[in-house]
Amino acid sequence: MTYDYIIAGAGAAGCVLANRLSASGEHSVLLLEAGGKDSSWWFKIPVGFAKMYYNPTFNWMYYSQPQQQLAGREIYAPRGKVQGGSGSINAMIYVRGQAHDFNDWAANGNDGWGFKDVLPYFRKLENHPLGDSEYHGGSGPISITPMKGQTHAICDVFLKGCEQLGYGLSDDFNGPNFEGAGLYDVNTRNGERCSSSFAHLHPALGRPNLSVELHALVDRVLFDDQQRATGISVTQHGVVRTFSARKEVILCAGAVDTPKILQLSGVADKQLLAEHNIPLVKDLPAVGQNLQDHLCASYYYKANIPTLNDQLSSLFGQFKLGLKYLLTRKGALAMSVNQAGGFFRGNAEQAHPNLQLYFNPLSYQIPKNNKASLKPEPYSGFLLCFNPCRPTSRGTIRIASKNPRDAALIDPNYLSTQKDIDEVIQGSRLMRKIMQAPALKGVTVAEVLPGAAVETDEQMLQYFRENSGSIYHLCGSCAMGSDPQVSVVDKRLKVHG
Repeated sequence: MTYDYIIAGAGAAGCVLANRLSASGEHSVLLLEAGGKDSSWWFKIPVGFAKMYYNPTFNWMYYSQPQQQLAGREIYAPRGKVQGGSGSINAMIYVRGQAHDFNDWAANGNDGWGFKDVLPYFRKLENHPLGDSEYHGGSGPISITPMKGQTHAICDVFLKGCEQLGYGLSDDFNGPNFEGAGLYDVNTRNGERCSSSFAHLHPALGRPNLSVELHALVDRVLFDDQQRATGISVTQHGVVRTFSARKEVILCAGAVDTPKILQLSGVADKQLLAEHNIPLVKDLPAVGQNLQDHLCASYYYKANIPTLNDQLSSLFGQFKLGLKYLLTRKGALAMSVNQAGGFFRGNAEQAHPNLQLYFNPLSYQIPKNNKASLKPEPYSGFLLCFNPCRPTSRGTIRIASKNPRDAALIDPNYLSTQKDIDEVIQGSRLMRKIMQAPALKGVTVAEVLPGAAVETDEQMLQYFRENSGSIYHLCGSCAMGSDPQVSVVDKRLKVHG
């Protein structure tokens, strides 16, 4: 079959494109997704995040290669295998990149990607209760919910503690003042997850010019003699199918599988292709390079006041929370686990905030057994977590074989630069400093992990090496730029060549 546009991947970007490209009715659009429908109730209820953490039906459940700087561990990397992609299984925090990050893109030759250029599209995206303003939009498809007035009371203690130490408070991390502590916004609508799939794809599914093929794993992109993409080959329910494109083939398979598809298609470093006996279409060495991620560690605390642990640890407490959610679409089940947090500078030398914090009014261990579920600790507890904002470590995505069903080799190369190590120490010190604020000391019985025995910079760094994990933010593996030796797409997101 032939379509004007073929989109590979029904994730955050793919759903938007499927909606926008089919909206006029003038173009035929095919959307391909390796996973299935997001029809389960757990995709709508925000607490479903925990249910999807180790769910192989809707989560690729990737693992990295052993990481030398993280005690040799293989780091878990959840990725969505469902309509909506990873945005259907994540924790739903809605935070834009900082303005100077976009301005850096523009300064590096990517005209049209500065903050003033992308802000109108953020506004167009949003359905924010503040309505139309300089920084927000009031009529877009993605509903944004500020959590003010809904968070657990202990979040106010965190904010007060930060204020006591002289840190500013931000009432809108997506407004003009994002630095300091505050409450996170989430992408929910009436207490339900508002993913790209729910907001963009579902309203478009009835259009006769939009076709969606689920459980269709991309084998490779097809090219003509002029190296122009003309179609795509997929395997669906064990059958190989080929689709042709009149105008464009668009890859939206995420930071892991987009470079994998390019490599399987012969668009990659020629040496890698030769290793796997894949015919060369275009020698593009940057495909799968430049991989980066946010690495996060949690500190665990026991409180002398009730936290969400107390409500979630009993059947009666769960019943009350569930009933409140069913009747009002409010309460703990309608929110992210990351209710408060903020952006901070690790030291006075930082030109911009370089650390992001997350405050959870509950505590839970990530189970080592991937068949187990996330459960709260058996005490009144809370978490304080952090990640450096701009890691300089760079890793790779490489195919393991020429078989599309084999997962790619993910090597983020975490903590491979001194800057990243220094920022881990800065973040660890900041966590300990904030926990000494009178307000927080007043509600804390003890630091459970890492505990009082972990005191020096070296000990805190080792705790991070042994306990940190990915927070779903893999990116950069098909970099944008003008030089085809170090980038994959140009400023119009067209693959070089």
